[in-house]
Amino acid sequence: MGCVANPNDPNWPSADSLLVAGPVAGHRNAALLGVHTYLNSLTPRSSVSTPDAIREALTRYSTWSFTDNVDLAEHVSVVDYGNVVDPDGEEGDRRVADAVNSFDAGLDLQIFLGGDNATTWKAMRAVTGGNLGGYGLITLDAHLDVRDGVSNGSPVRQLLEAGLDGKRLVQVGLADFSNSAPYAKRAHDAGAWVISRDSIRHGSIEEAAVRAVQLASVGGRKVYVDIDMDAADRAAVPGCPAAAPGGLSADEMRRFVRIVATNAAVCAIDITEIDVERDTDDQRTVRLAALLVLEALAGLRRRAR
Repeated sequence: MGCVANPNDPNWPSADSLLVAGPVAGHRNAALLGVHTYLNSLTPRSSVSTPDAIREALTRYSTWSFTDNVDLAEHVSVVDYGNVVDPDGEEGDRRVADAVNSFDAGLDLQIFLGGDNATTWKAMRAVTGGNLGGYGLITLDAHLDVRDGVSNGSPVRQLLEAGLDGKRLVQVGLADFSNSAPYAKRAHDAGAWVISRDSIRHGSIEEAAVRAVQLASVGGRKVYVDIDMDAADRAAVPGCPAAAPGGLSADEMRRFVRIVATNAAVCAIDITEIDVERDTDDQRTVRLAALLVLEALAGLRRRAR
């Protein structure tokens, strides 16, 4: 008689067990909030909730890190604050801010699940309480996101206009043929630092991550990190409408997130630009996003107390 699979193996806890209702004493605690923006995307996309899909994908993974030889469940907990209702709507910015203001005190990291890149504009403003000049921003993105108008192509420009210091803006992973000369000049004139896809080829993603945090955190600033999934190679993220061939590997995306999250200056990370309905049957885009959540938690666990 054959063995029957046991999906509830007590010796193999799934990563969704890290999600809790409130902070856990003795653990490093992170917040998780879904902000599924999509209505103003340059490429029309589905309303299907990416945050919920990422939560479900966590069930595919365990809490054990071979690299660090630790079980995250013994060190880290994630307080799940649910999803913001209609973040694109007329009162969407206020609803995001209200959700962030409801977070428990003393959290070590805030994780936002988009949604398109409009999530970055809404979540970073909420995190900073409007004091954008006191924070730095790192974007891991194929695009500059300084376009005119209000869309998923404009959040960085909107943040700069609202007070973000361009000299504390670090844009990593920018790709050829994914931007334009006028917008490159706009970012340059604002004082932004650029670590292009090409420069990463001649160095390492770890070097880029460390350098980005150094530049963004000057003056003791806290740092918000935007992980735009279309920085990755299109083969790894078919659920990202604007991803192109030749982007970062899934492994590079993971290593970048773990390194930046290790630094205590990083107070918030978002994961954006996934359309669940465009993903493949094997859910490779959503599953990578779930792994990036776990990499962020692994980095958080590494922080010195």
